[in-house]
Amino acid sequence: MLPPCTIGMEACSGAHHWARQFARFGHTVRLMASKLVAPYRMSGKRGKNDAADAAAICEAVQRPNMRFVPQKSDEEQARLCVHRVRQGFVEERTAAINRLRGLLSEFGIVLPQKASTVRRQAAAHLESLPGWANTAVSDCLDEVHHLDERLAEYDRHVSHMAAEDERSRRLMQLQGIGPTTASALVATVGNARDFKNGRQLAAWLGLVPGQYSSGGKARLGSITKAGDGYLRTLLMLGARAVLAAAPAKGDRLSRWAISLAERRGYWKAVVAIAAKNARMAWAVLARGENFKPLEA
Repeated sequence: MLPPCTIGMEACSGAHHWARQFARFGHTVRLMASKLVAPYRMSGKRGKNDAADAAAICEAVQRPNMRFVPQKSDEEQARLCVHRVRQGFVEERTAAINRLRGLLSEFGIVLPQKASTVRRQAAAHLESLPGWANTAVSDCLDEVHHLDERLAEYDRHVSHMAAEDERSRRLMQLQGIGPTTASALVATVGNARDFKNGRQLAAWLGLVPGQYSSGGKARLGSITKAGDGYLRTLLMLGARAVLAAAPAKGDRLSRWAISLAERRGYWKAVVAIAAKNARMAWAVLARGENFKPLEA
């Protein structure tokens, strides 16, 4: 048996499982995103093979500024399975609705993109469709209704996961973070101690502007959109909800959100609120801080 050592691995399928297995024998496992290992793979060589991969991982894991992926537990991965399946159902439902709109448009029935309107008006136009078209559209509607039921079931699963976890309950005290975002943050980030501060977590999620600075002149672009796209999307949707509800509230966060939207525009305000929630989420997960809901 090898003495305890440092093992570097790319964060690919099954990597977290093997990391847990190696850790049982006293090894220190470092998981790295593939895109951060790739620059070391091609230095001085061409092509990709197992030997070049191993050499690149060995080089990358020793870099002092290398960013590592937090190792997930069995429970965290199990919770993420629910989110992945739920998101798959959302994508399938969107595809089914778009397919439905496309089929109906062939017969001059043009429907808006709103899902509830498509369901209602597609059912109303069934009788006017010729034979096989009626069958196809009817089957598409049945598929959409089936996916609606599955999504409702998985929403209940997510709500149950969030309600039974103390960290998720504390995260849900923040405006713009509901059960889905809270449980996804806990399952993906864990205790968040792999990040030095909240801004580092926001940067990992791609919610900070990219830098294009040279010659002492600082240039900031749009957000990087790096990291976990699912978490970033959830935080952005929550930020939009905060901004939409802000005019009816009088708390400090709502006043700040409105002022920011007036000064910098809608989307920059949404990004700023999402980044703020990411920083506050880090404080909850890494420090155990508790935020009381702001009253209107």
